[in-house]
Amino acid sequence: MSRTPLVGLGRVAAVLLVSTALSMPALAQRQPQPAPPPPPLPAAGTVQVVGAGEGTVRSITVRGTERLEPETVRSYLDLAVGDRYDRNRTDQALKALYASDLFADATIRDENGALTVEVRENPVINRIVIEGAKRVKEDKIREEIRMAPRQIFTRSKARADVGRILELYRRSGRFAAAVEPKIIQLEQNRVDVVFEMTEGPKSKVRQINILGNTKFKDGKIRGEMATKQARWYRFFSSNDTYDPDRLAYDQQKMRQFYLTEGYADFRVVSSVAELAPDNQDFLVTYVLEEGDRYKFGDVELESEIRDIKPEDFKALLPMEKGDWYNAQQIENTVETLTESAGLLGYAFADVRPQFMRDKDALEMNVTFLVGEAPRVYVERVQVNGNTITVDEVIRREFRLTEGDAFNSIKVKRSSNQLKSLGFFQEQLEIEQKPGSAPDRIILEANVQERPTGELQVSAGFSSLERFILSMSVRQRNFRGRGQELRLSANISNFSRSVEAGFTEPYLFGRNLALGFDVFTRDFRSFRFTSNNTRDTTYTQSSTGFAVRVGFPITEFWAMQGRYSLAFENISLDEELFFTNGVCDPLLAGRFLCEALGKRTVSTIGYSVIFNNLNNNFRPTGGQRFSVSQDLAGVPMGVKYLRTRANYDRYSTLFGSGFILQLHGEGGYIFGYGGTSVLLTDRFFLGEPQMRGFRIRGVGPRVLRRPFDGDGNPITDRNFVTDDALGGQAYYYAKTEIEIPLGAGGAELGLRPSVFMDVGAVWQVDDPALTCANGPNTNRPECLPFDPARPSNGFEEVFLGNSPAPRVSVGIGVSWNSPFGPFRFDVAQVLRQQPGDDTQVFQFNVGTQF
Repeated sequence: MSRTPLVGLGRVAAVLLVSTALSMPALAQRQPQPAPPPPPLPAAGTVQVVGAGEGTVRSITVRGTERLEPETVRSYLDLAVGDRYDRNRTDQALKALYASDLFADATIRDENGALTVEVRENPVINRIVIEGAKRVKEDKIREEIRMAPRQIFTRSKARADVGRILELYRRSGRFAAAVEPKIIQLEQNRVDVVFEMTEGPKSKVRQINILGNTKFKDGKIRGEMATKQARWYRFFSSNDTYDPDRLAYDQQKMRQFYLTEGYADFRVVSSVAELAPDNQDFLVTYVLEEGDRYKFGDVELESEIRDIKPEDFKALLPMEKGDWYNAQQIENTVETLTESAGLLGYAFADVRPQFMRDKDALEMNVTFLVGEAPRVYVERVQVNGNTITVDEVIRREFRLTEGDAFNSIKVKRSSNQLKSLGFFQEQLEIEQKPGSAPDRIILEANVQERPTGELQVSAGFSSLERFILSMSVRQRNFRGRGQELRLSANISNFSRSVEAGFTEPYLFGRNLALGFDVFTRDFRSFRFTSNNTRDTTYTQSSTGFAVRVGFPITEFWAMQGRYSLAFENISLDEELFFTNGVCDPLLAGRFLCEALGKRTVSTIGYSVIFNNLNNNFRPTGGQRFSVSQDLAGVPMGVKYLRTRANYDRYSTLFGSGFILQLHGEGGYIFGYGGTSVLLTDRFFLGEPQMRGFRIRGVGPRVLRRPFDGDGNPITDRNFVTDDALGGQAYYYAKTEIEIPLGAGGAELGLRPSVFMDVGAVWQVDDPALTCANGPNTNRPECLPFDPARPSNGFEEVFLGNSPAPRVSVGIGVSWNSPFGPFRFDVAQVLRQQPGDDTQVFQFNVGTQF
């Protein structure tokens, strides 16, 4: 069977290309099948009336129908036996047949009043095929096609679909795209409709020319635009593609910029986009008229609402007479006044700025008028779209209920609470709709539920734990009641764990969270030995459970309490570190030998938390602060008191896109009842928390330096055994700025950032050090040479026990890849202390960060 081009539709497609030439290449014919194709379709709209064309209708005969009944054809003619007819009536009958979109061809033959209507029905669509679509997904193209299988095919429908497909390509920046529709004739008057795509390259904006500007340079104005000039380094951004809608938005951005700078008379005289000589990219030219710069004149506030007194609210007006005029300040002031009225219960307060321009003095007098509005009360809270989550889970996050006085701040807080659940779309907003009376309002939450169940099986490799294999099952909205149920298992070269937990956020319908965890963990600590290899030191096995309870104190303050009981066993490899069944300080170090044994850790603790983040998952604003203490030894086991504090602050920079995070934390631990803090309970700092340093690379440590052949200690880190001791006190702070990459980077899940880390670990008792003489040394403070242990001897030194800050700066990239999260950092250490272990590159795959 062969493809038949639809004559005439190619020209329509070319018109829609906005002055872009369109070629319609002829495609090769498919091999003919045994069934011969029907004759080619005549041009749509052919009108044929054969005969005299007037008289009295004696009979009407219909021929050529396949699917339709003859009576259906007669119903469109508006002619009946016995009617008088002439040429005009037969012409109208033919037009009615074509207007039905049922027929590809129709003629009326007149033989002295005996009318014969010959028709050829339009074919039925068998299927729709899309070929050549690579840059635009086929699913998106099919959304633009209105024709469908089992519908009647017409050229007008095909022409409309071609126009919509071309518009889709235009929106993606491909103005050279061409679409050629063809049909493949099948048996029983059926056709396959084929849309053949020639996508062409993306049309970019090669140059943006600005004329008429004298107050600001071209680069400054271009920086305010959403459209950017095509450059090689913008491979992650789509803002350099040509988009007429974006160009219109750029005009608004330029006007907004000039109005913010005080140029109230600014206007864009003209905007022209033309193809470059090579017909690939566009050249955009703007002609501007900047006008004069204005200052604020008199700024007044008038109110028609009794509770809003101008003398009390005038302090909310940030501008003063003599300041440069700023339209953005006007908008912000309107929003501030509206929110202030909302706090008093006036949800529909109308704040209108009124301007009076003095062109002679170049001043803008502004009066803010707060229109009369009734105090509003919440009539109803309405939740739509939830099919899994029960209404109660959503309604309990609202800070307003039926009958409450309206409060805009509480509405915004309710929206943030719903988004922080993580059950619904990120752009969730609570709509405010008028109620049954002027003083009533309806709060409506239209939610779109997201999957909350997670089944993850992943394998990865990190510079910290090497090989990693993990499996976890987690449901954050168990039974639709907001409960969390989780089970996880992890295995790597240096750790193994199995954990299960459950959390009920609202126990017995009260704002009281209760949770419990059971766990078993095996952790194999390691140290760096000669040639930068790793040597397992101690193994810590821990099995136990924890119970948690939490409740709010105020809207932003909360308190948590917890109790945990764990049974731990710390051991060493006897073949490596024991001699005659006893831990050998020459092999393991005295500080490790002191940590061995079984113990019980029974801790009770609490946390006080302040949290007003706008989103707990991906915050862009707000802060979080917590103070926690854990007391061990109640009623048994090791005894210590650990205190920690954490602080996070998020904000946006430069308008939007850039996210600044300030983070600080610190802690202190001490033993009581005559006990000291063991090695495994101390604080450690390094990878992955503090970038630029190895794992536990910051703070007190013992370096075992072997002697060379001449009896001198070797200081090369590649030949030194490094044992981190941790500390009883630490602090850590970071400043990190997340950099937006535009739509392209967001689709790939890339989030680059720049950072600076500062931290330190210190305060540990000086450990008992060991040194041993070799055959070429005879230090009196060292153990004598033992021929049974042939070596050149070694010395141990204690370093790093200082609160002096360590500082590193660098760049990093987070990537939510299809096979798990990925984090890569490059850091340069600016300040360190003797003994600290540094590294430049750090990466993790398959772990949380």
